[in-house]
Amino acid sequence: MNKAKTEAALDHAEALPPKLIFEVIRRDGQDELERPNGSLIWSGIAAGLMISLSVFAEAVLRTYLPDAQWTHLVENLGYSLGFLVVILGRMQLFTENTITTVLPVMQTPSRAIVRRTATLWVLVLLANVVGAFGAAATFAFTSAIPPEVLPAIEELSRHATGLPPFEAFQRAIPAGVLVAAIVWMLPQSAGFEFFLILTFTWLIAAGDFMHIVAGSVEMAFLFLQGLLSPADAVFGFFLPVLAGNVLGGTLIFALLAFGQVRRELVKQ
Repeated sequence: MNKAKTEAALDHAEALPPKLIFEVIRRDGQDELERPNGSLIWSGIAAGLMISLSVFAEAVLRTYLPDAQWTHLVENLGYSLGFLVVILGRMQLFTENTITTVLPVMQTPSRAIVRRTATLWVLVLLANVVGAFGAAATFAFTSAIPPEVLPAIEELSRHATGLPPFEAFQRAIPAGVLVAAIVWMLPQSAGFEFFLILTFTWLIAAGDFMHIVAGSVEMAFLFLQGLLSPADAVFGFFLPVLAGNVLGGTLIFALLAFGQVRRELVKQ
């Protein structure tokens, strides 16, 4: 494949072989690393706010659907709403960054790019959490949410934060893999992005897996009302889920993605 054809394939992202999918995502990650910190922060806050739609939509469906065996699978469709808004809206979501920005590091490792990647991860994660707390405060302390939906939000929040730390860590690994899989497949899914995101994020909820940003809305909802202690919030939920998502998204998926194309990239 000559250079012109390669560029055309990258532009249109059609029928890409693995090494070009890698290059599409690597370039996207490089672009993110070059964005100003202020842009990353505001985009991350927006993502933290909008991901709360996942909690709200799932709670609405749980509130109004009949009590039947099949309702669990249907109500989990609501969980996809926030992810659809955030990913299609190109907002900064921490679990996406664990693959997009790590691919440039894997291809051309250097102290500067590692430092910049670490900075981006910290900024985006903190911004996501700030947005999550803002959304949770809206749920808990305003009348913006119908009162009949609040018990379902509390029920979902207690379930999300009620696992032992090691189990929460394990449940977070598949969620990291699934979000990274979305990132890997998006370049090939032109016209079907909605259904790709819907399917994989539905599976996160239906499989009872743990996502650090969506879960932070639930954690903050309980914490702000004094229903969850700081120690349980940080050590029982946040840190174990964060570690599991990073392990699934970066150490497992990104290494597998890089491993299958590493020799081909060397030949270019």
